[in-house]
Amino acid sequence: MSGKLYLCATPIGNLEDITFRVVKTLKEVDLIAAEDTRHSRKLLNHYEIKTPMTSYHEHNKVDKARYLVKKLLEGKSIALITDAGTPAISDPGEELVKQAYEAGIEVTSLPGPCALITGLTLSGLSTRRFSFEAFLPHDKRERERILKELINDTRTLILYEAPHRLLRTIKALYEALGNRNITIIKELTKTHETIWRTSLKEAVREYEAIEPKGEYVLIIEGKSHEEIEAEIQSRWEEKSITEHMRIYIDAGLDKKEAMKSVAKDRGISKRDVYQALLDANEDS
Repeated sequence: MSGKLYLCATPIGNLEDITFRVVKTLKEVDLIAAEDTRHSRKLLNHYEIKTPMTSYHEHNKVDKARYLVKKLLEGKSIALITDAGTPAISDPGEELVKQAYEAGIEVTSLPGPCALITGLTLSGLSTRRFSFEAFLPHDKRERERILKELINDTRTLILYEAPHRLLRTIKALYEALGNRNITIIKELTKTHETIWRTSLKEAVREYEAIEPKGEYVLIIEGKSHEEIEAEIQSRWEEKSITEHMRIYIDAGLDKKEAMKSVAKDRGISKRDVYQALLDANEDS
């Protein structure tokens, strides 16, 4: 009978942020797969967990996942832990989960700390709809492509960033998104946790003057619906009403429906559209 894979969330800073269930599971499984065994040893020693560990990280995730799946098929139970937070979120755990399912192995998740959710709840920004982009790509072209996709996103955006790349990332966000509100959280749940609610422009100015230290979660305000509507309105206003009508006529609408659509786009009455068309005909 196959074993079971347990995805165990571990503290993102404060060692006390771990569930009783995770501690119990880590003690009972046959093997713990850890992103960094040296780092995780501190956690295991703190809770007197003696279970054997093996490394599972970005550079061995495919081959090591095959090895772990083999152990699971032999009936071994395995817990997967990351350096901090919930496995498979911005770490190689997703590969092991995928291979486990493909092999017909049961997988379960033991919920707990997650930096993106903890940061979002502390941000003071909208939590109703959000997107998570983890770390922006190192490749400039790929980074620019993603930022371009995010320009008109109305959801709150969450990113992770290392200190040596923080200024570059904030500058890129400012250039792409404009001067949005941002909450910058450093050393989440740790002794020197700091939460700074500011703007992208001010953040650029700050980190040009001081050297960032620590690990960061960035929560950026989404684009407002009002701003999007204003931009749409501005684009229509650049066209004459006759040109605007032609767009809808060419799309297959009859004149009545086209006038209705133009009026809605421009925030005016159908009577105003009709009069503008008459004036244009008279001028021509």
